Amino acid sequence: METRPVVGPTASDPVRLVHRAREARLAGDRTVPAPRAEIDASWERVLRSGVDPEQSPESELLETDEIEHRRRSSALGEVMPSLRDGLATIADAAQQILVVTDPEGRVLWRQGHAAVMRLAKDICLEEGAAWSETTTGTNAIGTALATRVPVQVHSAEHFIRALHGWTCAAAPVRDPRDGRLMGIVDISGPASTFHPTTLALVGSVAALAESELRARHLVAIERLRSVAAPILCRLGGRALAVDPHGWLAAVSGMPPVDRLPLPKSLRPGRVWLASLGMCRVEPLPGGWLVQVSEGHAEAPPRRVVLDLSRERGLVAHVAGPVGTWTVRLSPRHAELLYALALRREGRTAAELAEDVFGDATRTVTVRAEISRMRRHLAEVLAHRPYRFGEGVEVEVVHPAHPADLLPRSTAPVVVRARTNAGPV
Repeated sequence: METRPVVGPTASDPVRLVHRAREARLAGDRTVPAPRAEIDASWERVLRSGVDPEQSPESELLETDEIEHRRRSSALGEVMPSLRDGLATIADAAQQILVVTDPEGRVLWRQGHAAVMRLAKDICLEEGAAWSETTTGTNAIGTALATRVPVQVHSAEHFIRALHGWTCAAAPVRDPRDGRLMGIVDISGPASTFHPTTLALVGSVAALAESELRARHLVAIERLRSVAAPILCRLGGRALAVDPHGWLAAVSGMPPVDRLPLPKSLRPGRVWLASLGMCRVEPLPGGWLVQVSEGHAEAPPRRVVLDLSRERGLVAHVAGPVGTWTVRLSPRHAELLYALALRREGRTAAELAEDVFGDATRTVTVRAEISRMRRHLAEVLAHRPYRFGEGVEVEVVHPAHPADLLPRSTAPVVVRARTNAGPV
């Protein structure tokens, strides 16, 4: 069986051939074949996204507090020592650098050869920079994000001309607890440092990081089981102990399950779970104790009525299985809730900042305001991303005339709704 090389360098003048293929593709000529199928597909995606091949690779960097927040929120922080041990020393010796990003392609960590670190600043390969395909064209980080598989991008295979002096190899890292992408591990350096084994090395280290997380998870499950087992022995009825992701540690009075589906935002108290019905949830060290309520046919969903019909009477009415209550809203909180009501799939802090302030950098303010709201609305508001929780029915009561919707608001999400002359 014929095997294709990882990158183009097998022809007598591979760089020239790749340059020719790229220039032909930019001109709309498909008669010149691309170097590899994955590069061809990436070029097509980037062309559709409108990235300028002659643009600078610069991007707006995240603020320091935002970078630190993302580092603390990422499970990759737990395995950074392993990533450094596995790659950073090798990268340094090979005149390359190790780069680790979040699931959006934002650089959170980088380390390696000091001279290459300085060169990397010239192409904005630094902490806080964006390296998705839609931002920086075909590159190992962005293309691995788009395809969810390891990839190596060399010289003119990069879509943006300013990156042709670089070579990079990247692999995705997934959280073994829920399968979600945690980020990208990448090795980058000057094109002269290219080596065909770099991709296999990066892929192996990414797999080792996933294995370490899986081992840590098993240890955490065992620790939770040792705490929960004596408690379950004293309880009557059906009960389970699960970790924050729903993985089972112990069970009593019912058949075991591998994993219990949990709402993305869970808090102590009475909670409706689709697979069990009404339950009492209590925190345990490293997880949750879930007791199934017996003999009650409780109504599952919560309901939120966001009443924006009167400027001086902005309120949220909340109804659920355990009662109803009303929360008075400030204009700012009304804007945030309105944005979340329009986007039920959820919004990041940056997206909400753009919705409300027209400035995606004001994430600190957004988080502070959401935190204040959750003191009264924690049962219906979830986070990561910010959204109304699963199973929550949301209704927005608009004023009689669209122009009266939060009339003093300058939030882009509200202005658009008023301009469109009706609810979205």
